[in-house]
Amino acid sequence: MKLLILGGGNSQINAIKRSKEKGITTIVSDYYEDAPGKGISDFGELVSTFDVNENIKVAKKYDIDGIMTLGTDQPIYTVAEVARELKLPSFLKVPTAKAVTNKRVMKKIFSHNKIPTVNYVLINKNFKEKELKNLKFPVVIKPVDSQGQRGIYKLYSIDDIRGKIEDTLSYSREDVVLVEEYYESEEITVSGWVQGGNTHIILVTDRVTFSNNQHIGICLAHDFPSKHLYSHHEDIYRITRQIVEAFEIQDGPIYFQMLIGSEGIKVNEVACRIGGAYEDKLIPLLTEIDILDMVIDYSLGNEIDYTRLKSYDLLKNHKKASVQLFFAKPGKIKFLSDMKEIKKLHGVIEGNFNFKEGDELRRIVNATARAGYMIIVGEDKKSLADNINRAFRHLKIYDNDGNNLVMQYKIY
Repeated sequence: MKLLILGGGNSQINAIKRSKEKGITTIVSDYYEDAPGKGISDFGELVSTFDVNENIKVAKKYDIDGIMTLGTDQPIYTVAEVARELKLPSFLKVPTAKAVTNKRVMKKIFSHNKIPTVNYVLINKNFKEKELKNLKFPVVIKPVDSQGQRGIYKLYSIDDIRGKIEDTLSYSREDVVLVEEYYESEEITVSGWVQGGNTHIILVTDRVTFSNNQHIGICLAHDFPSKHLYSHHEDIYRITRQIVEAFEIQDGPIYFQMLIGSEGIKVNEVACRIGGAYEDKLIPLLTEIDILDMVIDYSLGNEIDYTRLKSYDLLKNHKKASVQLFFAKPGKIKFLSDMKEIKKLHGVIEGNFNFKEGDELRRIVNATARAGYMIIVGEDKKSLADNINRAFRHLKIYDNDGNNLVMQYKIY
C-alpha cells in the first residue's frame, strides 16, 4: 500500500518510520528540499503541504491508497481535499477540515454554539479604531490560518497593532487577522479520539509556555497529568464533547487547547490531529493506546482495534511524564551532547536534537526555533522533577566560544 504523508519535519518522522515498518510505501510532500523525512521515506516531492492542487497531482502520480498528516494544523485541510478528490478514507469532511484550520470559521462556530472563548474581532490592515472598541487591552493578534506561533503578538495599543498587522498578515493566505483579548490564564491540551461521534479523552496535559517580548505562547513543555485535571475534569469533558458535536467531528484524533483562568475555561483552538509535542510517542507510553497506528490504519481504510481505547479511564491513570521542548540561545553550534548518553539517564525515555553541529541557531520568535525535545517520566512528581533537572544538566549545545546555549526556562 502507498501512503502520502504531508510534512517531512521532525513531528512526522515517527509516522514515516512506523509506516515503513508496516511495509507501507511512503511518499512525503514538503516544501523544504532537505526536510529530514525525505531522507527516510521511499519518495519525496517538493510540494507545500498547503497546496491542495499540487498534492492532488502527487497523489495521482503515485496512485496512493491513503493520505495523512500529524503534528501540524494546516495540512489537515489538504488531506481532506485530496481524500475527497481521490475518494480515499478521511477522518473529516472538507467543511469540518476548513473549520478546524481557519480561525475565522472556528470562532464563528464557537459563538453560534456557545462554546466559551475570549472576546475577539477580525480586522484588515485598513481597520478603523472603532472596530476594536469592545476589546480590552492587552490583546493578542494572530493569523487566521497559520501554525507554530507564527505572527502572534501580545500588544498594548492601537499603534502596536498597526505596527504588527502587516507581519501577521504575511503568515496568512487571507486578508484579515484575529484580534483577541488577552486572558490571564494557564493552558491545557486535550488529546483524544472520536469514534462514530463518541468522544474518548486520552490525555490532559499542562501546556507550559514562555514569552519573548511580544512573542507569546511558545510551548516549552507538556506535563502529564495536568494539575487542573481533577478539579476541572467535568468542565473539560463537557466542553470537549460540545466541540465535537458543534464541529460535526465523527472520527479520528482530536487536539484541543484550552485556557483556565479566573473566568473558568475558555477554548483557545481546536485541531483534528495528533499533537505536535510528540504525542504519537507520549500517548502509547502512558496509555498503551497506539494512536499513531490508528491514524495510519484509518487513513488506509484498514480495520482498527478499539478495545484498549474503550477500556481506558483517564482519571485512573496516575503515571507522571513530561515532554520537554527545549530551546537555545542564538549562535553557531560547535558541539552537541550525545543524546544516546542522555537517554541512559534515569527516566529519560526519548529525545532528539532538531539541529546538527555547524547549524546556526536563530533568535526565538516562534516554535520553529525549538532546538529539540526529551520525553521524561517519573515515579511521582518529585522524581519526575529530579529526572528533568538532571537531564538538563547533561544537555549541552556549545558554540565556538565554549558557551552552553541550552536554555532551561523552568526549574522543576
